Amino acid sequence: MSDAGPTAVLPRRPLTVGELLDAAVLLLRDQARVLLPLALPLALAEQVLLHPMRMLAGAHPPGWWPGGWAGGEPRLGWYWLLLAVGAGTEAMIIALLGNPAARGGGAALLGRRLAPSELLRAARPGATVLAAVTVGLLVGLAGLAGPAWFVAYGLLGLVVPVLMLDGVPAHRVPGRAVRLAGRVGGRAGAVRLLGYLGWWLVRVGIGLGVPYGLGLLGLFDVSAWALPVAVAAQVAVNTLAYPALACLDAVLHLETRIRTEGLDIRLSRAPAGVPEPVLLAAQR
Repeated sequence: MSDAGPTAVLPRRPLTVGELLDAAVLLLRDQARVLLPLALPLALAEQVLLHPMRMLAGAHPPGWWPGGWAGGEPRLGWYWLLLAVGAGTEAMIIALLGNPAARGGGAALLGRRLAPSELLRAARPGATVLAAVTVGLLVGLAGLAGPAWFVAYGLLGLVVPVLMLDGVPAHRVPGRAVRLAGRVGGRAGAVRLLGYLGWWLVRVGIGLGVPYGLGLLGLFDVSAWALPVAVAAQVAVNTLAYPALACLDAVLHLETRIRTEGLDIRLSRAPAGVPEPVLLAAQR
């Protein structure tokens, strides 16, 4: 069966883990003109929100550890809350970016590349914001429970893709998203966690490497410029990481439907002229 799309962003067949990660990168490349500018203010707003909590937690740049390297007194309770809030905000941002990412992924599966104007056109904005806030709150609350974060993050990533592509009533979206993520032994949830881990390593490496590297080169006074440099580095890498993770969610959702619902077969048998929302809607 031929691949969908001129650059095979998402082939119409079950994919390996490596192919899923590659497909997410290809989707991000195709939609970068929209996703990156949308991610930038969200990543910056996140840093603004987290700054006072970091101060309360005694977390100092560039490492943001409790007490840090500044010799401050660690406040572990506040630091735990900071981690949970950070987990919730990033989950919410990824979910918000999942709206255009899912629509771009659905179009790619059908052999079409959406123009930036199409991606920027509002599509269920109220429902998307409500879903993103709900996902953020649930992941943040799970973060307070420690290991429960892994379960919440892994299972809730498909909420917005289901909302945008599957044509199911809003009250059925969370349940369907969790069921999809849990199919085939929780494969989609596990791959989502793997993708997060990969980008987390990149984020930590850049977040620490840029401030320390510039400091070692003597380009700025670490004590005076650590905060703006560390924040700028975090905003820059998150502006890339969050859209990439949103694209991974879109790819995981469609590939899981191909693997478990035969979406590829249904698309190949569909008569010409069927509207895209009908083609991609989940069968009831």
